[in-house]
Amino acid sequence: MVGGKAFNLGYLLQKGFPVIPGFVISAQVLRDFLETIDWLEPLFADLSHSSLRLDIENPQQLQIIAQQIRHQINTATLSPPLLAELAAAAADLGCSTLILRPSMAMQSNGRLGKDKLRAMLPLKASGLVNIQVCHADQTSLAQGLKRVWADLFGAKSLFYWQRSGIHLQQVNLAVLVQPIQPTIAAGIVQTHDRLIEIQATTGLGMAIDWGDVVPDFYQVQADTGSIQIQQLGQKTIAYRTNSERSDTLTVLQSFFLENEQQERYALEADNLRQVIQLTQAVIAEVGDCLELEWTLHRTPNVSATVSLTQVTPQSTPATRTKSAVFLKPDHSMVKLTETAEIVSQPESTLALATTPIVTGLAASPGQTIALATVISDVEQPLDAIPTGTILIAPTIPLNWIRLLRQVAAIVTEQGGMTSHSAIVARELRIPAVMAAFGATQRIQPGEQILVDGTAGVVYRMTETTPPPALAELTMSKPRTLPLNLAADPSSPTVIGTRLMVNLSQLESLTQPLPLPVDGVGLMRSELLASQVLDGHHPQWWLQQGRESEFVDRMAQAIRQFAATFMPHPVFYRSLDLRSHEFRATTVAETTAPEVNPVLGLRGALQYMTHPALFDLELAALARVQQAGYPNIHLMLPFVRLVDEFTFCRERVERAGLTQIPQFQLWIMAEVPSVLFLLPEYVRAGVQGISIGSNDLTQLLLGIDRDSPQLPAIYNARHPAVQRAIAHLIQQARHLQIPCSICGQAPVQYPELVEDLIREGITAISVEPDAIEPTYQAIVRAERRLLLELARQHSQPEQ
Repeated sequence: MVGGKAFNLGYLLQKGFPVIPGFVISAQVLRDFLETIDWLEPLFADLSHSSLRLDIENPQQLQIIAQQIRHQINTATLSPPLLAELAAAAADLGCSTLILRPSMAMQSNGRLGKDKLRAMLPLKASGLVNIQVCHADQTSLAQGLKRVWADLFGAKSLFYWQRSGIHLQQVNLAVLVQPIQPTIAAGIVQTHDRLIEIQATTGLGMAIDWGDVVPDFYQVQADTGSIQIQQLGQKTIAYRTNSERSDTLTVLQSFFLENEQQERYALEADNLRQVIQLTQAVIAEVGDCLELEWTLHRTPNVSATVSLTQVTPQSTPATRTKSAVFLKPDHSMVKLTETAEIVSQPESTLALATTPIVTGLAASPGQTIALATVISDVEQPLDAIPTGTILIAPTIPLNWIRLLRQVAAIVTEQGGMTSHSAIVARELRIPAVMAAFGATQRIQPGEQILVDGTAGVVYRMTETTPPPALAELTMSKPRTLPLNLAADPSSPTVIGTRLMVNLSQLESLTQPLPLPVDGVGLMRSELLASQVLDGHHPQWWLQQGRESEFVDRMAQAIRQFAATFMPHPVFYRSLDLRSHEFRATTVAETTAPEVNPVLGLRGALQYMTHPALFDLELAALARVQQAGYPNIHLMLPFVRLVDEFTFCRERVERAGLTQIPQFQLWIMAEVPSVLFLLPEYVRAGVQGISIGSNDLTQLLLGIDRDSPQLPAIYNARHPAVQRAIAHLIQQARHLQIPCSICGQAPVQYPELVEDLIREGITAISVEPDAIEPTYQAIVRAERRLLLELARQHSQPEQ
């Protein structure tokens, strides 16, 4: 009834380990709360005993039902006794900011064996419920608690339970409440094979969770404590609690580190020794394959102290004798010190056995367990991948993209966060790890592995295996979101900035989005073409004399996007083909191989050189228009010169697209020359721009965005990039044309959203998994700007 996280911490706390204190709101409290809600639908009249047999293949129905349930939970009132108990428990913690962690466990349904202890294993689907951060006052705490509860009934969560055959009454969701204390540093420890690997960053650990830093790294010999490897990370940003604000608009605050702070380790030598010694003690107690989260914090009259915030034993040898923990009965809200009594048992029941193989860039969040399909030669033709396996390859050629919908996860030795394979993985919501050097050599075909796309780690599974219902599913690690009372996804606040989505895969149209959006801000046509053209290079269809079939296939696919989002706009970005991205295709080479395809014959220049393919794309768009969909628009990629745009505009007019009054012709603002020529482009007929921060960053900084060796330097927060983006937005406002942004910048760095809105961005377009956090960032930014404006107007005249 207290779930895995609280269960493990309570055990170690009773053993005398330094654990951040807290209290647990048991799963019974949620069950009692659900009984008090006046459900609108008969289906939920007896929710605690309902298996929620929804039609999960109907995304519209699933989304509607999920929103109704979450709205009911978020708007319900907690009982006065519970509110009083919450307030008293929070007051005992003596801290102004709290973190609410979902602590889940699953009751046995008979499939997990007779061992009752195994029914208390932490539920591996805990990533379906987000962590919340809030102030410690009664109202904020109650609202944060309801948000955690409501996540249990999100569309993704309901889909998971039914697909895995789990009834909701089997799921115990408790909530662990802990204070966020003034933090010097924080991080993660992973132990395996007699090694301790430590990650550390300045400030709160969210900087690591959110991918905002490359943390300091230490590899330590577990037995001796000797440091074998020590690497300084790339830490430009940190997080802290916002003690200066009494409202809930900004619970956490990001700040840039001074150069001196960036150039030194987050941990002093004495503090590092504390982390190592604490880890050694935990290993001696519960086993030698662990994941720990720790914080270095100050308390009054006490020197800096290292404490544990989370402990997840990943493996325990069956031959070792350890203590198991049982919850004391008849408790609804208890302190961590009271969650369990310790009894002797012959084996530990904590967790699932894994061994790390490779690490890389965390390119798409989530975890999945499956068999590995290893392909070392990307030049060979590939017609199929075994369904449900994990694809391991040096890279993912563009003509393989269509096959990714069959896999459970992907691991590549090359590529970065903005590579096509990473983009498609995030859209399809499958875990992905990029730049995992040596993956094709270290991972054997057919072996069972676990891919953690949130942490960028791949593990080898040992003989211990999870229950079949959980092993085949993809899961997401919870992302910590600051609590915002007005940003309830079940009842969205109206925002002035348009929030759009980047989509290119037909499967994405059947998956429910977490929030309504204002259309598709970017449809990458080359990714769509890879799917609908059976992996053939687009030029192949011309060489085979199958132009009509090309138009039919593309028009049919584009029409599905237009119909799904009607009447909202869908911005189709025409083909941006780079010669190195199609491998093992039968297209005849018409030009010599390019030395640098990223800067070669691509985008609008390619249309001028080979206009026939561009004309076929325009014919497909015209057919969609003629079918009654005026919401489809065209965006030209990688435009270097005004003459290139003029050439394309004339062919667009010749294709008849401009006969529809609503039609708009935009360009991607991703080549630096646009910074200086935007007025000329507008005079030539450009009706809007979309800032492609991915290419703009690499061209301004002279860095290959797909290079795994340069992830820390490729940074959209670089002053040059930020000034360029601001300049483009300001010019667009002056020229009275819309300006959106569709790259990774606002997703990787949410703090940039306020700057974009302050400058006057028209729309922000992101991938599906980033919709909700981007929406919350927009709400916070717009409220803050409105508050500033109101204060300016309320000041008396001098």
